[in-house]
This record gives sequence, C-alpha cells and structure tokens, in this order.
Amino acid sequence: MRSSCNFVADLPLDYSGCFYDSGECSSSSAPFKHGPDQETVRIFVSSWNVGGVEPPGDMDMGDWLNESKNPADIYVFGFQEVVPLNAGNVLGSENFKISTKWNGIIRSALEKIPSPTTVDHLPENASGDFRCVVSKQMVGIFISVWARSDLCRYIQHTNISCVGCGIMGCLRNKGSVSVRFLLHETSFCLVCSHLASGGREGDERHRNADAAWILSQSRFPHAGPHRNLPRKILDHDRVIWLGDLNYRIHLPDATIRSLVERRRWNVLLEYDQLKAELVEGRVFQGWQEGAIEFAPTYKYCPNSDVYHGWNQEIRTSRRFRAPAWCDRIIWFGEGLKQTQYERGESMLSDHRPVKAMFVAEVERCFRDSSEFNCMLRLV
Repeated sequence: MRSSCNFVADLPLDYSGCFYDSGECSSSSAPFKHGPDQETVRIFVSSWNVGGVEPPGDMDMGDWLNESKNPADIYVFGFQEVVPLNAGNVLGSENFKISTKWNGIIRSALEKIPSPTTVDHLPENASGDFRCVVSKQMVGIFISVWARSDLCRYIQHTNISCVGCGIMGCLRNKGSVSVRFLLHETSFCLVCSHLASGGREGDERHRNADAAWILSQSRFPHAGPHRNLPRKILDHDRVIWLGDLNYRIHLPDATIRSLVERRRWNVLLEYDQLKAELVEGRVFQGWQEGAIEFAPTYKYCPNSDVYHGWNQEIRTSRRFRAPAWCDRIIWFGEGLKQTQYERGESMLSDHRPVKAMFVAEVERCFRDSSEFNCMLRLV
C-alpha cells in the first residue's frame, strides 16, 4: 500500500487522476458519444466499535462478508476505537500499525470472494480481486474502502476530510473521517464517525451538536479546473453515514432490560433517541435508516453474549450501561436502495458490528474516443 495525500491506497498516484490531469479527457465540454446511461453497483457497508481491542492474527472476516452468497462491488469498512482512547493516543502521534493489521485481515477476507463467473449481477469482464481505494485512520476512527480492480479505473478524485469534535470540542478522540470519490459520473461521500457518549438525559444534544459540526466543517479540496465536484457532504449524489453514533434509549434502565429480555424491539425503538431526533427534525434532516430487526448492539460483557449489567453487582455500579442501538448506518439522497441491515455476533468488543448492503445507481457518460484511450492507459 502507498501513503498519498495523507491516506493509504493501492492505486498509483495517477490512477484516479487521469481525467483530472489530462485536458483531453477531463473537459466538461467534451462531446458525448451517447447520452447518459445508468448502471447499478452493490455496496457493502459495515461499522464496528472494537473497543480498543487488537484483532487476533488469525481473525477471519469471511462469514461477516457473506462472500459466497452476494458479493458486492465496493466494500466499506468503518471502525471506531481501533486504539484505546487514552491521552497518549489522542495527543500523541498516530500509530498506524493497527490499521495496517485490520487492512491485512480485510484483504485476506476479500481474496476469498468467488470468481465473477459464479456471480449473476457482475459483468462478464469483471475481476474477482479487490484493491484498496482509500484507507484513513484518525486516532481511533478508521475507514477502509475497497473496490473490484476492474471498477477502480472509473474511480477518480478520491479525497478525505477529517473533523475532530471530542475533548474541548476539537480533539480527535471523537469526530469523523469522510471519504469522497467519483465513480463514473456519480459522486459518493462516506462518513465514518464516533459521536459523543453518555447515557444521561440531555446527552443526545451533544451528539446532535457533533453531527451538525461534522456536516458544517467537513470540506473536500477542489478537483481541479475541469471538474466542479461537491465539497460538502450533503452536496454529493450518494451519501452514507456509518459509525458509533452513540444514541441511547430514552427509558428507565429496568424497563429497557425487561423489553430486551422479551425481544420487544419495536417498543424499544419508539424511544430510540436517534429516531426521535429524526422525527423532530433536530438532526439528520432528510436522512433515512432501514428497519432495525436486530437486538441492541451495546453494551456487552467482555467475550460474552450477556449484556453488561445483567447481574445485580454490575447493575448497581456507576459504570452500568443500558443496552442501546449505538451502532448505525444511515443514508441521504436518492439513488440508494438498502437491501440488507443486520448485526454480527463477534465478541471481540463490547459492541456488536452492524452491516448493510446497498444498490446504488451510477450514471455513466461516454464521451469521444480520447476518453477511452485515457482509460486504456490505466490498464
């Protein structure tokens, strides 16, 4: 992997910059060979707060990817707390050893994706191997985006934007890492975040403020004289936000426990803070979330499928945390259809991971032969 523009990727510097750097390929006034055409791509998105726990060297994410069933074209992996959020990690220099380890685990899992000849939705010339489009760590927040190698030639103008909103409103123990890229003629923005914690009444306002700060402060660089790409998150064509959003359930702890034991998810979700804030329009106006049909993802005892505080000794301590759907995946805008939303059961941390599958519409514009010649030089 290569470090470029302060992020890591498999692609060479000029791989995603051909249309940007070459006037014959990038001019917005270049004549179209035909009108715009559309295709769809499948995007796998996952989020996991790993609680500062380093993954074992033999960890296998294959089951999590469902690689033998419905492989995606693009894989997005978001993590929170890949390192412990102590003063040394928050204030010191970045330690990228752990993100490198996670990328190795991801690569090993993606290498097991079946050949395209066994997958119905992929084109005949699709490649079965995947390459890292972008990977970026900011303290504990880490996002890694991978795409089929044959699709990478159409991914351009990859950039990142990091926003801290943690201690003193600026440190990066909390915040976001956002990724921007252009696939064919459609812009994508992927936001991986860790919002303010806390289960007390009113703490949801801190999370709302974090989300608003991320939306206002995230900025992407200009793409150059031949492209007028969006610089703000909400201006992109397809936007997906994933992470430990930390919203809790606004009910007494004993009531939450009783409803969880009876698996009354619909009743609990009526008091879910994020859904309430969405309805009231106080945060994430216009965003969507798929139906939640799984158990709360937080907080579990270490290496256990038992919620923290499910015994009297822990429940009376100050550290007790009631179960909640802290880990979420939401999206904004048209052209995205969610086909899957579920949680995993790994016991690595006190959170359970969540994943979603999206079908995204992508606009393809075929210009004159110079564009195809430019593409050929990338192969």
